Amino acid sequence: MLLLALDTATPAVTVALHDGTDVIASAGQVDARRHGELLLPAVDRVLAEAGLKLEAVTGIVVGTGPGPYTGLRVGLMTADTFGLALGVPVHGVCTLDGLAYAADIEKGPFVVATDARRKEVYWATYADSRTRLTDPAVDRPADIAERVAGLPAVGAGALLYPDTFPSAHEPEHVSAAALASLAAQKLAAGEQLPAPRPLYLRRPDAQVPKNYKVVTPK
Repeated sequence: MLLLALDTATPAVTVALHDGTDVIASAGQVDARRHGELLLPAVDRVLAEAGLKLEAVTGIVVGTGPGPYTGLRVGLMTADTFGLALGVPVHGVCTLDGLAYAADIEKGPFVVATDARRKEVYWATYADSRTRLTDPAVDRPADIAERVAGLPAVGAGALLYPDTFPSAHEPEHVSAAALASLAAQKLAAGEQLPAPRPLYLRRPDAQVPKNYKVVTPK
């Protein structure tokens, strides 16, 4: 097994290689505006660090969000392209699940929250590092304060809103190393991973204006 994992659902552009036993190379950079610019060079770096060619990869793991439309689709389209070019399966993993897996919390419940912008967070609660209790959602922190009260929290969204998440701590962003490790464990156990379908949870910022007038030639 050689998994190439990547995620662009948060401001972090992150890539890793996993050989079925351990992470053998990883790279990442936080820049919310340069996902498309940074992703492929990061893939090149991890392959070079591991001394491997892309053709050696046997599977792709990609973070499916939730995340902003523009950043998230960079990773998903890249993963699909690699999968088609190499003829290997592409596995989706919820980005929040990757953060939960990397969190240094021995037992739950706890909450993972990432920054959804617009003064909102993407979030879900977990029983432990591998067991999600709720579906991913997007809400204003104040609207979920009662539901997450008293729970430890991780992620950039939790760190941004200490009034709602007073017990927030790192990791701030997901790492492809965590995604790859989680996926490798699940695959080794015979679990079926989801298809790489995006969790946008809301409409993109760019929309057709209301009362749009179509002008056609006579």
